[in-house]
Amino acid sequence: MAPAAPTPSDGADDDIAALAKGGRTNIIGFALRLAARLPFLFIAGRVYGPEIVGRFAIAVLVVELAALLATLGLKRGLAQALSSTDRPHAHVVWDALAVALILSLIASAVLFVFPEIMYPNSEVIGLERLLPLVVFAVACSDVSLAALAYRHNVKAAVTARAVIEPWTISIAAWALSYVSSRDGLIIAYVLSMAAALAASIVPFVKSYGLPAGWRPHLTPMFALARANAPLAGADAIEWGTRNVDRFILGLVFPPAVVGIYYMAQQVASLPQKLKTSFDPVLGPVITHRLAENDRAAVAAQIRQVGFWIMAAQAALALIGGIPAEGVMGVVGPEFVAGAGALCFLLLAEVLAANGAVAEAGLVYVARHRNLMLSIAVIGLQVALTFVLLFVARKAAWPQGWAAAMPAVALAVSLGVGSILKSRLLARLLGAPVSSWRWPWVWAVLATSVVGWAFVQLPPELEWAELMIGIPVMLLVYGLVLWRWAFKREDRALFERKAPAAE
Repeated sequence: MAPAAPTPSDGADDDIAALAKGGRTNIIGFALRLAARLPFLFIAGRVYGPEIVGRFAIAVLVVELAALLATLGLKRGLAQALSSTDRPHAHVVWDALAVALILSLIASAVLFVFPEIMYPNSEVIGLERLLPLVVFAVACSDVSLAALAYRHNVKAAVTARAVIEPWTISIAAWALSYVSSRDGLIIAYVLSMAAALAASIVPFVKSYGLPAGWRPHLTPMFALARANAPLAGADAIEWGTRNVDRFILGLVFPPAVVGIYYMAQQVASLPQKLKTSFDPVLGPVITHRLAENDRAAVAAQIRQVGFWIMAAQAALALIGGIPAEGVMGVVGPEFVAGAGALCFLLLAEVLAANGAVAEAGLVYVARHRNLMLSIAVIGLQVALTFVLLFVARKAAWPQGWAAAMPAVALAVSLGVGSILKSRLLARLLGAPVSSWRWPWVWAVLATSVVGWAFVQLPPELEWAELMIGIPVMLLVYGLVLWRWAFKREDRALFERKAPAAE
């Protein structure tokens, strides 16, 4: 049984205000990201096709993993370093940038020499060998945005990740399709990462300034990186749980199947970005409360943000999963086969919500145990994926069903991991961290009934399923949540200033 929640400190109002402000900014950023990502999915699916998209999906997966490892946990560890240093903050953050640059150049060199890592199921062609050159841009942008987040500058991350990056890749992919239908996606990705780096560095320099009198102290920074190895491992494993399924598919199926699954992943990953977009504001608030040993306040923050994210992810899962065939059909007729995978991927994001937010606290209070749990979860996912794929092949299931098995394994493993991590954090903090509220279930059920009714429309009215059905589902879901599930703290998300705690 979860422990009773102790009373948080008087600073709870300030925490909710900071989280609500960051939440409003990130909800706007999410809407902007959604508006920009949809054109990219449409262009990639309709213009380039499943095979080119599949090759692109595997290559980008490897590049982003290299960039993640190059940050060595600095995205989360930087806030802790800045909180405990006597050196000028500008010097510390420039040290972190230098470390990320050195490690990303090493990673780029490895991938440049062994490009087969990026293309395990096909031959390296065209400009694909040059893709690793962008690793440094991804890593340095991440570190810059982490430094800005320490000063509660969430707007920079929204601008870089939700506006500049997705609109650049969408526009570039469309324009470059007239130049090269083979290399257009790769070049567009490189341009979008370069644009995101510029959008990160400019506010970074404005905030911290150029490092006057700076002498690189790389040895302490590498020591910090070693100390933060569990953080880096947790980051890498969390990323891996969302991408190892795609890599396994690339080993078993041809690129076209990977391309269809990747498109389903891209639609399903939109709700996941809600959680990651809260990390910049949630991390500093948690570290400040832990420095004061106010664990009740940390638990309250986890519960609050966890509910916001779970509620938003469920809304997106409902409007994307109930009319899944219509949603995937918008990307292109060949991608309708990914409807089953889309449903399970969206379900996985809802099941993962509470555990993902709990991890934001675990990485500071039990980083090694969190890492062990993460390793166990991804191990379960990989094993279950291979088992389900083997069963599907032995039973001669249709290829579309078999290709959805990695999504089933993801949903099961993330659900198990969410339960384990939430219980561990609750025990360590001495307070419940579960975001579960029964009125939320009522909202899901009511919305499901409405969605089911729209799906029953005849084929000639399929347009109404998306154009009318989705807004109506969102309206029903929002009304039930607002009336029965929301508390005063939740309504702070829609106010200029958070109200006082009850």
